[in-house]
Parts: sequence; C-alpha cells; structure tokens
Amino acid sequence: MLKLTRRAALLGGGAWLGAWATRRSATELPNTAGTISLAPTDTPNTLNDASGLSQTPVFRHITLQDDPGETLITALRREITEAAAEGRPVNVSAARHSMGGHAIPRDGHAITYDNGGVEVDTAERVMQVHAGARWGQVIAALDPVGFGPKVMQSNNDFAVAATFCVNAHGWPVRMGPMGSTVRSFDMVLPDGELVTCSRTHNVDLFGMTMGGYGLTGAITRMQVEVARNQRLKPQFDEMPATELGSRFMAALADDQISMAYGRLNVDRGAFFEHALLITYRPSGDQDDLPAAEGSGLTARMARHVYRTQLGSERTKRFRWWTETRLGPMLGGGRVTRNSLLNEPVITLDDRDPLRTDILHEYFVSPDRFADFVTTCREVIPASYQPFLNVTLRFVDADPDSWLPYAQTPRIAAVMSFSQEMTQRAEADMQRITRELIYRVLEIGGTYYLPYRPHATIGQFSDAYPRARVFAAAKRQIDPKLTFRNALWDTYLEPL
Repeated sequence: MLKLTRRAALLGGGAWLGAWATRRSATELPNTAGTISLAPTDTPNTLNDASGLSQTPVFRHITLQDDPGETLITALRREITEAAAEGRPVNVSAARHSMGGHAIPRDGHAITYDNGGVEVDTAERVMQVHAGARWGQVIAALDPVGFGPKVMQSNNDFAVAATFCVNAHGWPVRMGPMGSTVRSFDMVLPDGELVTCSRTHNVDLFGMTMGGYGLTGAITRMQVEVARNQRLKPQFDEMPATELGSRFMAALADDQISMAYGRLNVDRGAFFEHALLITYRPSGDQDDLPAAEGSGLTARMARHVYRTQLGSERTKRFRWWTETRLGPMLGGGRVTRNSLLNEPVITLDDRDPLRTDILHEYFVSPDRFADFVTTCREVIPASYQPFLNVTLRFVDADPDSWLPYAQTPRIAAVMSFSQEMTQRAEADMQRITRELIYRVLEIGGTYYLPYRPHATIGQFSDAYPRARVFAAAKRQIDPKLTFRNALWDTYLEPL
C-alpha cells in the first residue's frame, strides 16, 4: 500500500512561505516603484529573491561557509569595514525567500551564509546553531537523539537566523514566533564589535534584531530551545469558516494538542465558506520513533493537484474534497512531529516561467476572524489574481520584538496567489494588497512584512507603531546606515 504523508494527504499548500519559484523570464516590468527586473537567475552583478520580481544590482556577492569563529568574524568585519568606507550597504542572508528585496543590498555587499553546524544539549534542551544552518540540517542533527525544533517555519529549507530576523512563526500551538525560543545570539555590529544579546543582556538589541530584517548587524551563532520529538495522531474537524477563530481557541484549551492548523476552501462558488481544523495529539506509543521522513512520490502527486487548481474551479473543489474526506481516511495515521516539519518548500515549486507565486499574510484576533472572512470574500474574488491556498495558524503574543505583528494572540492567515509576470498583474496585486491591509487594519489586525512592498508608508506605520522608534535606534547603532535592504529604503528610511 502506498504510504501517504500528512502533507500529501492534504495536498500541500500550507507552507509558511508557500510555494517559492525560480523565475526564468528576462523581461522588464515597470510599476509605481520603478522597474522590476525579471532576470532568469542570479548573475555576478545582480541578485533576486523568491518572488522573481526583485532583481537588484549588487557590488559584490560572497558566500561564507566558515564555523562561527574568528575566520567568519574576520570575513564579516572586512566586508563591513570596506562597505562603510565606501558608503555601500551590507546585507547577510541565507536562502533569500523573502519577496521584496529584504535580503539584497542595492549596489552593496551581499553576504550569503552556507554554514550548518548544530550542537545539542539534551539535558538543557537547547542547541548551539550556526546562523546559516537550515532547519533541515537542524532536524537531521536533533532527530537521532529524540529532539526537534521547538518552533520553526513549516518548511525545512529556511535558515535559523533568517527565521529569527523575519520573526517567523510556526504551527506548534500556544507558542509565539520562533524568536520566543531563542535564548541568546552572537552578532557583529556595524562598527565591527562582537556582542552577545539575550533577554537580560543587550536587551534592546535582542528586541530590535528579532524581526529586524538584518538591519542591526550580522548574527553568527544562536542558542535556541528544542523540544522532544513525539509520535502524533491528527484529528480533522470541518465547520463554517466564520466559526474557525472561536473553534481554534476552544481546541487550544486541550493541553494535549501540540500542533494545529486550519484551511479554508478557495473555489469561487463558495469562497471561504468552509473551514477545516487539523489538530495533533500525542499517540499512546512513544517508543522507537522512526527517523524523520521528507518528500516522496505522494508529495509530488500533491504538487500536481495543487498546481492544477490554476484556472480550474473543478480542481479546487476536488482538492477540498480530498482534504476533508480523503485526507482523514488516508492521512489520519500516526506521524512524528519531526516528519511533519521536515518538508522542503520546493515541493510545491511553480516551474512556470510566466507566473510567480506571491504570498500575503495577515494576523487577526480570533474574535475578529469572522470579520476577516467577510473582508476576504468581498475583496479577493473582485481581483483577477488566481487564489490557490490559505493556511491558518495560531500565534501567541510577542512581547520581545520592536516590530511585532502579534501584540495579542492572533490567527495568522497565509495566502498564496499565482501572479502573471505582467504590468497589469503587478498593478492589480498592489491594489488588492492595499485594500486587504486597509480592511485588516480596520478590524485591529496587522500584515506581515517579508512580502511584496505594496503597502503604503501610512499603512506600514499604522500596522507597526514602533517603526519610528526602531528607525531612530537603528541610526544610533549604525550611523553610517551600513546594514540596509529594501525594507529600510522603502519604509523605514523616510520615517
């Protein structure tokens, strides 16, 4: 019998950062912010990101693979010193899965981490991890000793420090963003000083760096909490979409539930009318856990169904049937926590040179989730952007970050659109994004920053009221503004 993974049974689409794609078009696309280059790949003088819409010239691009010791620190200081002397920006990244140039310094020094060391202390339940380590490397190191990430993004090919710097969350419940599990980190500041930051030492730097998009310095090493791996069993509950917020919170009253997420149907005929809540509890048998698995044949089959949704309402309805009927029958068996997390985002890769997957994410209070559903019903079908998926998760309040999206407990809605690489589509995506942000702000919600820079500066300031304080503090620790990216250039520099 063909073994069906949890993700394949539910036919994919639930990744925190969705289905990233490598773009191959070589056209130029003007929009209100200037010209967006859709180059085929990175070149020696340009870099792009997951959107394929951020082709940006850089002065130099280097990859660092050293352990977080003197060799790495010396290399970072050398790049920072040269860039500062010449008035050029610096940015450190790993996989560049953002969508608006957040990980690219225009005409500057782009540094890519490719170092993956992980050391685990099972007694203290922490790991010492290189900043550039991918979550897949973390799981490979922790799984054999019975542990796994406490909180991570729902795909394994993102880097640990990058997850912290974009303040990403996951789907273990009753948890805040991944940064809530970080105990400390070492970082090279813009002046070259190596410092350690925690909730008791360099506290302001800790809060600015968590969700600070690399604007405070270059992280080298992190101490992060880990959790025991478990064998889990899912439960599937279907309900009206407007009830999901309250039902999600009611489910979290069960202390046995350790992971949870939701979905909404996306066919236009009944858009966002139905919801599915999937919760995971430990099963009775916790001995001899199998090794963490990854993608296989069924995941590739899931990708085919996911992609066939484009332009096919029938396939969207079929996918919902598989998630609510077939999935519980075939994908309802036991699975380990690490296997649930050990899925690369490439599973749902687009591969269409004329389109790109664009993500939105919104955070609303559970008691306003019904209002959010109404907003989406009124705004999204009125656009011509093909809508592929929405995944819903719980994020607890974030008291640490200076730019928090969850000042109170929130339901996070990750949305995936398939966008044409045309001027018309880009303009329409900007319009729908601004309308959704406006409506979400009206109901007390926020939006997530690593996606396309379509929000107005006013919307950014309303959603992130400490942005001006953040920008002022950034200028104090980095008076030459050496660490910069498109987020700073577009939204923070004007403040």
